[in-house]
Formats: sequence, structure tokens, C-alpha cells
Amino acid sequence: MQATNHILLIRPASFLFNKETAGSNAFQKDVDESEEEIKRKKLTEFDGVVQTLKGKGVSVLVVNDTDEPQKPDAIFPNNWVSFHEGGTVVLYPMCAPNRRTERRLDIIDLLKKHFEITTIKDLSHFEQEGRFLEGTGSVLFDHLHKIAYACLSPRTDKELFISLCDYLHYKPVYFTAIDDNGKEIYHTNVMMCVGEQFTVVCLDTIKDDGEKQYVVQSLTETGHTIIDITPQQMKSFAGNMLSLKTNKGESILVLSQSACDSLTPVQKKEIEKYSALVPLSINTIETMGGGSARCMIAEIFLKPIAP
Repeated sequence: MQATNHILLIRPASFLFNKETAGSNAFQKDVDESEEEIKRKKLTEFDGVVQTLKGKGVSVLVVNDTDEPQKPDAIFPNNWVSFHEGGTVVLYPMCAPNRRTERRLDIIDLLKKHFEITTIKDLSHFEQEGRFLEGTGSVLFDHLHKIAYACLSPRTDKELFISLCDYLHYKPVYFTAIDDNGKEIYHTNVMMCVGEQFTVVCLDTIKDDGEKQYVVQSLTETGHTIIDITPQQMKSFAGNMLSLKTNKGESILVLSQSACDSLTPVQKKEIEKYSALVPLSINTIETMGGGSARCMIAEIFLKPIAP
């Protein structure tokens, strides 16, 4: 199953620009507004996301962030946890120290009441070695073909990625992706999205021809239609999309309004062969957080417990 109907969202309690992540996240920008105005906008945007996704028939579990300690990026839970078929939960090592408190075992305990969890694979101890792998920000899973993709960066350690793939029995495909300023792209999921039958990817960021050919070959062999986006579209978060299923089994593609606006009519038509576009208005979250619609969503592939 490549897309799920069950997701986890974290309603934020902190509304600060995260200076600890800004060094490696070129998408992140500070906002010259009062904290109260930022809070109002972020909560309005977040609640709008919940309402929209529920309205589309997605099963949304919302957990409130805790006030203390302050966690500026708690709204992006996909970086610290992933939930897999078979009952496995993976906890990830985070680069920024102030993001490590986002890992909350009480959330895992809450999920145990609704889903079958058999194993917790905790990789967080690698933080002590200065080695990081930030969840489905770093790793894109093609669950149907048991392949995982990752662009290497300060937040995505190659050996940890390969080790996780071995543990989960996925084939690792790794490469380096560079932005227009010659900087490594911090997370794979801002330059690439893997759906069931299509992928959206900024191939121009993969500068090594051999690596680019390897990625294209892997996607082609698994039957994916490749929708190539430009670096400018990537800056509008056109790579940060996620396929989900409605409660009727229909495929939808969640993305931000800015990402949707950046797509050409031809690209939209190609995507809509496979999924309905569901744009979300999250401009403040995108700007301050440097992450978009996909980053907000932790997919739950665990088996629900029968009521």
C-alpha cells in the first residue's frame, strides 16, 4: 500500500522562527510580524488543513503540541517518526537539538490504543555521534516496490539510510541534490514525491549524470510516470506533495496552494490522471518552517484495532 487513509498531525503550541534549523534549510525565512499575528495565522492555517483533509474523507488524528519545552517545528512530525505495515514504528535522530524533544512516547502510547504496534526501532541514539536521518523528510518510501530514495545532506546520513533500508528490507537509492546556490538540499521530500503510479521530482538538482540516470532508471522500471519540475517550482514546494487515500479508496495528492499555483497546466493534467489535487493554504507555515504540506503529515500504515 503506497498511500494510506490514516494520518497524524500535531497542532502547534510554539510559533517562533527556528534559528537552529535555518543554517541547513534554504527554504526557511523569518516573518516580520508579531508573535500573536504569527500564532493566529499558523493556527488558522493548521485548522484549515484538518478541516480540508477530513472533508476529503481522510482519517486525521490530531494531537496537541505541549507548551513546554518550546518546539518551533512540532508541526512537522514526519521527521521524528514513521509508522509501517506490520506494526513497526521508527524513531529518528534529529539534527537540531531543539527538535529532539518533539519525539513523544505519549503519542506512541496513544496510537497503541487505535493501531497494532509490535516493534519500536529507535535510532535516536545516533544523535550522540552527530549522525542524523530525519524520517520521511530524509527518506522517501516506495512501499509497493520496496525501494527507498534519499538525497544525502547534513540531515541524511548515508550509512544510517542504508542500515534502515536493510532493517525494513527496502532497496536504497541515494544521491546528492544541489540547489541553485550550490547548497545540498536538506530533505529529499522537498525535491521529490513518490506516488503509486507517478513521481514528481526536480531532476535538475541531481548534478551527477550517473546518479540522475540511476534515479530515472529506478523510477522507470517501477512504472512511474516522471513529472519533472524546475528548481523555481521546487522553491514553491512543488516537490513537497503526498498521496493519500480517501475513505472511499480514491487517490488524492495533498500539496500547498503555492505549490499548486506553480504547476503548469500540462503538469496538473498529468498528475490528475492518477490523483485529485488538494491544495492547502499554508503560506505562514511554509515560510517560517521551511516545510510544506507533506512535512506536516505523518502517515500511519499500522493496522487499525477493531472496535
